[in-house]
Amino acid sequence: MIIDHRTYNIKHGKSQIYIALFKDCGLPIQLKHLGNLIGYFETVIGTLNQVIHLWGYIDFADMEKRRHARDTDPAWAIYKKKSAGMLISQENKIIKPVNFSPSR
Repeated sequence: MIIDHRTYNIKHGKSQIYIALFKDCGLPIQLKHLGNLIGYFETVIGTLNQVIHLWGYIDFADMEKRRHARDTDPAWAIYKKKSAGMLISQENKIIKPVNFSPSR
């Protein structure tokens, strides 16, 4: 298993708007194609205006196949247009659980 760990830095004052838009428009598309949502979080202490989401995949090939399906879905282009300009930056990491992790 690998996990796509994404941190999005959202423009000040836009976090709740972004989260609501993602829930209503982005999440259904992501779930349809990516499937394994491990968690979706917002920061409350530390660096604010961030959302973090974790998606699980069998391996890199599985991730690429699923992401390609999402990226070619016309509904994804609509969501991207609606959310354009809300993010300042993003950081993506691919992580994997160690042998004693409960999330293996």
